[in-house]
Formats: sequence, structure tokens, C-alpha cells
Amino acid sequence: MQPSEMVMNPKQVFFWVLIFGVAGLLLFMYLQVWIEEQHTGWGPVNYLQTVPRIMTREKIQEHITIQNSKFHMPEDPKERKENLLHNSERSARVLTEASHSQGEDQPLDKTAGSPTIKLTKKHQRTKTFFKKFREMSWPLDIHPLNKSLVKDNKWRKIDATQEKRRSFLQEFCKKYGGVSHPQSHLFHMVSRIYVEDKHKILYCEVPKAGCSNWKRILMVLNGLAPSAYNISHDAVHYGKHLKKLDSFDLQGIYTRLNTYTKAVFVRDPMERLVSAFRDKFEHPNSYYHPVFGKAIIKKYRPNACEKALNNGSGVKFKEFVHYLLDSHRPVGMDIHWEKVSKLCYPCLINYDFVGKFETLEEDANYFLQLIGAPKELKFPNFKDRHSSDERTNAQVVKQYLKDLTRTERQLIYDFYYLDYLMFNYTTPFL
Repeated sequence: MQPSEMVMNPKQVFFWVLIFGVAGLLLFMYLQVWIEEQHTGWGPVNYLQTVPRIMTREKIQEHITIQNSKFHMPEDPKERKENLLHNSERSARVLTEASHSQGEDQPLDKTAGSPTIKLTKKHQRTKTFFKKFREMSWPLDIHPLNKSLVKDNKWRKIDATQEKRRSFLQEFCKKYGGVSHPQSHLFHMVSRIYVEDKHKILYCEVPKAGCSNWKRILMVLNGLAPSAYNISHDAVHYGKHLKKLDSFDLQGIYTRLNTYTKAVFVRDPMERLVSAFRDKFEHPNSYYHPVFGKAIIKKYRPNACEKALNNGSGVKFKEFVHYLLDSHRPVGMDIHWEKVSKLCYPCLINYDFVGKFETLEEDANYFLQLIGAPKELKFPNFKDRHSSDERTNAQVVKQYLKDLTRTERQLIYDFYYLDYLMFNYTTPFL
């Protein structure tokens, strides 16, 4: 055969390259699916899992308009996707949590009692649990409070108020909730919940609603400190002494959500907002001034001086409100002014106890009675920081709202409207 006869023409070369390319692609896709099934034990991952949500604002507004026609609430500003509060969301962890702890890196063989057999059994148990988890009814059923440890009749009035709050929130969620299966975001949903295993408590942290003193109480209940009055602010917030619910595996989360007493403490949204502003922007702060202050001044203060642009100090309340309501914020949200509905998911997680900052001391001490805390343990009433400042109350809030237009005040109410409705707070004078 002549050498010239052995050379393929360009069409033949292209044909065979195409055949081998398609075959290689199919083999790669098959191997990818096979590896995925081996690692998760649940088959291919569904990346189109529906996200939990509450009925749209428009649907709720239809009901509100019928009952109260004097308020017009404009469209809720679209929230920026780049959100500092949510940048640690771990939705994929739900699908990989079990397999990452199964020991896949061990050498495998097929003898009786080998890691292969043990791994298969573990995967099977994981599959069974995940199936049960997917079939869970959301929101979780609400449980009656165990009042067997409450002996004193002085709590009767507080107990009646508590039952009304729980019933109100439950009815609100039944009426307006439109909840789908939330498993793809479970770890994010419970990321603000602190765990105290000894007394079986789950506490959802709402900043500027007594959370510092609540964490002190949890540390005492955990045996980490003898008294709530001896724990510093830094030890409370930076000491990493307390466990959060998202640090447990799926089984641990599921068990605690269904068997522990779940508590959330809330505050009037406008009052909480002003309190957060005063704390973070009216006092020296090495984080909020450079991160939030500089960005806010740069965008919302015309002709800002160089000093303000460099250090971020001196943010005005009106500028802060413009940042809050801006659909294109220069910096993301923060837990200190995020909505409670997005911190604690009260229409997905049925809280057994709903406390309010306005009645914080009596609510907290009643809760301690309910969970069987030591008799000598009382909720601390001191101000965590800036103790010389007047506490933020309705009169203080009015002074700050004076600097805003009626439209701006209405937009703040609109921003927090779910929190106002869920927790039955009175609409502020706008």
C-alpha cells in the first residue's frame, strides 16, 4: 500500500474526532452521575428544590386593605442579593452533611464487617432519615407549654398574655403562610438559634431585643458561669461558648426542633431600628463605621468631607434610613436591623414562647420558671453597653422620626410590615 493511500482526508478525520468526542462526553456524564450517587446515597441532587417563603405581600395586603383602608403601603424594596447577613448560607450542606462524616477516605474491602458494609448501612440509615425529613409537615406542630414547674399564681396574667401571643402568631401563619418543604435551606433557617441541652432550650437571637442578657442566661444554665452579672460583653458575643443549632447534623436538628422548648423575644420594629442605629453609629465602632458608615456617607451625603469619607463616623439617621430602603444598597444587610421574619422564620418554626422586649423582665423570668431553671436565677435588667445613655423608647424614637418625611416613615413601616403584623405591634404614628 502506498503511503498516500494511508492518509485520511479531512472529512474522515473530522468524523472520527466527532465520534470519539461524543463517546467521551457520554462517559464523563455517566461517571459524574455514578460518583454523585455513591457520595450522597440519595441519587442525583435536585438543584431546583423550592425555597420556603411566606405568602406574597400583595396577598396579605388584600386582607389588610379590607380591615384598614387608611394606610397605603408601597412596594417592598427588592432586597440586594449580595447580603452580608446571608453570606454564610449552607444550603448544599443538607445534601452532603451525612456523607462527609461517613469516612469515605478509608480503604474499602468487601469482607463481612468491613468498612464497605458499615458504610452501606450508614448510607441506608441516612436515606431513611432524609426520606422522613422530606415528609415532615411544615411548619412543625406547636406543643402546649409544660406548666407543671410553675407553682406561683403571680404568673397567671403573664401566662394568659403568652397564650394570646402564641395563638395570634399561629393564626397569622395559618392565614398568610404558604410554606413549601424547606429542607434545602434548613441550616440557614436555624443559624440564629442557640442550644442549651441541659434544660432543652432553643433560643432564637434577635439583636436589640435583649439578646446579650439572654446569652448570659444560657451560659449560666450551661454551667459556664455562676452568675449572669459577671459575664462581659466580649465573652457573650465573641467567646464561642454557646452552641448553635446549625452546628448539629440533620438528626440532631430534627430531634431538638421537635422536643426542645423554642423561644423568641421580639421588639417594636421602629424602636429596634433606632436602638441599632444609636448603638452602632453614635458611638465609636471599629467595624460598623468603616464597613457601613463609609459606604453610607459616600452614597447618601452630597459633598461629604474627606474626614467623614475616610473614617465613616457621623452617619445621620436619615442617611441610614436611605441605605435601609435602597434596593441597591452599597453594603449588605446586618442582623441588628434585619427583619425578625428573616432571622427566626416564625411561620416555619413554631415557637413555644413569644416574649417581648416591652415586657422583657417578667416574660423572661416566667420562661425560666417554665423550664425549671434554678430559683435564684433571675433575668438581668442592666444595659449591656452605653449604660449612661437613655434606653431607646417610644419618646426617643419620636425624636429620630422627626428628621424624616412622612413618606420615609411610611416606607420604614412597609419594610418591617411582616414583623408588625406577626407580633401584633401597633402601627406607629406616621
